[in-house]
Amino acid sequence: MNAQHRAATPAEKAVRFDRSAAERARPELLDELRGDAATRVLVVRGDAVEVVDEAGARLRWARAGEAPPDAEWAFLGRAADGAPVLLARTGGRDLPPGDWMSLRTVGGDLDAVDGDLLSTAVSLGRWLRDSAFCPRCGHACTLENAGWSRRCPECGVEHFPRTDPAVIVAVTSDAAPQRLLLGSNALWGPNRYSCFAGFVEAGESAEAAVERELFEEAGIHVRDVQYRRSQPWPYPRSLMLGFRARAVDDAEARADGDEIAALRWFTRAEIGEALVRGDGATRSDATSRDDELLLPRRASIAHRLIADWYAETA
Repeated sequence: MNAQHRAATPAEKAVRFDRSAAERARPELLDELRGDAATRVLVVRGDAVEVVDEAGARLRWARAGEAPPDAEWAFLGRAADGAPVLLARTGGRDLPPGDWMSLRTVGGDLDAVDGDLLSTAVSLGRWLRDSAFCPRCGHACTLENAGWSRRCPECGVEHFPRTDPAVIVAVTSDAAPQRLLLGSNALWGPNRYSCFAGFVEAGESAEAAVERELFEEAGIHVRDVQYRRSQPWPYPRSLMLGFRARAVDDAEARADGDEIAALRWFTRAEIGEALVRGDGATRSDATSRDDELLLPRRASIAHRLIADWYAETA
């Protein structure tokens, strides 16, 4: 299997930046850190960051004085060496010179620490953009907890970044374990396929959401629903809960014709060929061959679920 699709080792999974949440309560924290020469600033324009590509993609860090004057600030935490890390978030309509890339595009090429930082920065930045006013009374809110909450001075309610749980599922065949069912969204090209996904509804468990979504989108009943991994995904503000499930009857599979335009059972060989080709991030659907399977980009949990299944069926 191609090295870029290998599973992370336990040591890699353990590497994370320190969110240092206890520090957020100090009202003067942001002002202090903006004046600290040791502070590293991640400038996010929309959902794009500047990337340095030397021996592999990594985030470019700025100093506080390099941040856009209209930036909104937040404390992301501390790096492994203890250096403070700040977010400076601004609009992304006009990107300055440099290699500015979105989480979707570059997330799969970053190491574990930079990937976590970028996902956190984009998620928090989108909330800062969307949460200026109180959803209860409409009054302008003030920023607190170093960018991690807002308080309404009118009604006194404190608001926090919102995360919506969603399920995403890789479906295996009961009759032929070497086959995987994938669907093509109606908004995509005809040869781009991925796992099935949907939001968890109010009062619904994640497992029940898996069963409901697969019946609604693919017409199948499933069993052996197993949780695999999770991924924060700030489009718009999701926590993706990854599952694998087994179809009860392969013949039931049908596209709903609304959200899912087509679905297919793919063999392990077909999935392997698509993984070797890459995720199609630099190719449009229009320029791909009619029979060329395009998989989700490496930054997504969908790609990891598919790659994990391929590795485990070797």
